Amino acid sequence: MHTVWKGAISFGLVHVPVKMFSATEDKDISMRYIHQVCGSPLAYIRKCPSCDVEVKWEEITKGYEYEKGKFVLFEKEELDQLSEQANKNIAILDFVNLTDIDPIYFQKTYYLSPDQSGGNAYQLLMTAMRETGKIGIAKISIRSKSSLAAIRVLEDCLAIETIFYPDEIRPVSQVPNIPENIAVNDKELTMAKMLIDQLSTPFDPEKYTDDYRARLLELINHKVAGEEYKIAPAKPEANVVDLMAALQASIQATQTQQPPIMTDPGPSKPAKKRTTRKTTAEKKENKDEPVVTPKTTKRKTAKKKETGA
Repeated sequence: MHTVWKGAISFGLVHVPVKMFSATEDKDISMRYIHQVCGSPLAYIRKCPSCDVEVKWEEITKGYEYEKGKFVLFEKEELDQLSEQANKNIAILDFVNLTDIDPIYFQKTYYLSPDQSGGNAYQLLMTAMRETGKIGIAKISIRSKSSLAAIRVLEDCLAIETIFYPDEIRPVSQVPNIPENIAVNDKELTMAKMLIDQLSTPFDPEKYTDDYRARLLELINHKVAGEEYKIAPAKPEANVVDLMAALQASIQATQTQQPPIMTDPGPSKPAKKRTTRKTTAEKKENKDEPVVTPKTTKRKTAKKKETGA
């Protein structure tokens, strides 16, 4: 990893020398502007519109436009002096709970590793933050940009996330067309909660992929190989006006995607033995069981009447 910053974390009088590394990377596929006539990539030229000449880097400075067309200019050394001290230190101002910070404040994440002989202090800070469940709120300046930052424990590493200042967050009141005082239908609300419940699952980041980037890479590979590749047009989305119908259709769609729920019927009852009448031939096979036919029964009854039995 490339070191993007070197300095120290300070809390109280404790200083922890650290190096900073970017924790994320941009996976966007970059495109160049090409002259369609000849196929050459276009170059960006720093040209002064007044002098009509290309400007070299050593002739460029920074300026602030305080009125239309009027600027105050700054030398590089002046700006460096403003941020020189801040660039070397991450001063923890407070320790707070992570849940107290709304996600809208977070910008970019960096990893922090101990620098020089700061391993003991680094481990001490990380262990103390892990056991207290707190994160540190600090100030940091990266590439002349001052930011608030949240320092927290991420696995076995300290991570720092730059966060916006409060005045950099636009108020919700500026958002147009937010509905006000609109009554929610109870049945629709029940269906919406049911749909949320069916779609609820533990967060697994591995299941989410950049489908656009994958399709673009596939298209690039086909073009590099000289293959003709056509993309099927997307199906038009159905414009469902009935909100209740949309909710019901959504719930039915989630139910068809889920495996059927198997219920336990309990212990099975023993099957009843099927009783069948024995035939005369079967009874003859059983020596212990006398065979009685209708004729012999009539003879025995007649003998009993003769003997008066």
